[in-house]
Amino acid sequence: MNVIETSLPGVKVIEPKVFGDHRGWFMETYSVAKFEEAGINHKFVQDNQSFSAAKGTLRGLHYQLNPKAQTKLVRCTKGSIFDVAVDIRKGSPTYGKWFGIELSADNKKQLLIPHGFAHGFMTLTDDVEVQYKVDELYAPDCDRGIFWNDPAIAIEWPMDITPVLSAKDEKAPLLADAEHNFSYGEK
Repeated sequence: MNVIETSLPGVKVIEPKVFGDHRGWFMETYSVAKFEEAGINHKFVQDNQSFSAAKGTLRGLHYQLNPKAQTKLVRCTKGSIFDVAVDIRKGSPTYGKWFGIELSADNKKQLLIPHGFAHGFMTLTDDVEVQYKVDELYAPDCDRGIFWNDPAIAIEWPMDITPVLSAKDEKAPLLADAEHNFSYGEK
């Protein structure tokens, strides 16, 4: 497993080792021992999976407030997505900055997004499946979001289209108006 630091401290790209032969391939998508060896110590408690039918579907930017904040380990198992993390930790030198990467069934990369970051993705193909682990259970009363196209964040989404959004995501506030209770340096 290869762990790559990104421009946002704490957000990491995980490249699993893939073993292939004439039959196909095999990889470990998660190993607590290997993650701990790499300094990643999260106790994941729930696995989630989403399906998006249409290219250009956008989910996010989502997060849960403390004390129910979630670290996410995201991977795309069918199709391809542009996956994004946004730093929303007050006092952080990278507050409001974003990191994005293509995750796909082909490249098998994963993105680790810790507490204090909003998360979203845009599908780059039709028929996309995304799976992710979280270290806290879903808590509807702590569920929050930020508008996907906030000019203060200025995410460079890979497709210049009007995305397919949920009603909730269409109404999400800008970062300046969003409720978030994360501080830089807190665990």
